[in-house]
Amino acid sequence: MAKAEFPMVDVLRVRSLGGHRLWLRFTDGSEGVRDLTDLVAQSGPMLKPLKSPDYFARVFVESGALTWPNGFDIDSIHLYMQMRDAGALTQAAAAE
Repeated sequence: MAKAEFPMVDVLRVRSLGGHRLWLRFTDGSEGVRDLTDLVAQSGPMLKPLKSPDYFARVFVESGALTWPNGFDIDSIHLYMQMRDAGALTQAAAAE
C-alpha cells in the first residue's frame, strides 16, 4: 500500500517523556516518540521558552497540533511524515 504524500492526520494525544522527548498518538492510530532537541536548538523568540524542559513539558494538543502556552505550535502532518519516514511510528493496540 502506497503512503499518502500528505496524510490527513492530527495529533490525538501527547505525553512529555522528559528533556525534549514526546510520546505522540495520531488520529490514524499510529504512535511513536519524537525527540525535538533539534527543533528547540534553533533560535527565535517563540522557541526560547521551549529550551527549558519544564516549559517544554507544558505541551498540549489544540486543534490537532502540538501547542505550547506561548502559542508556538507544530504542524501535525509534517511531524507525522517526519516520524513515518524515520520509521518511528507503530500502530497502537486496539481501542483503549
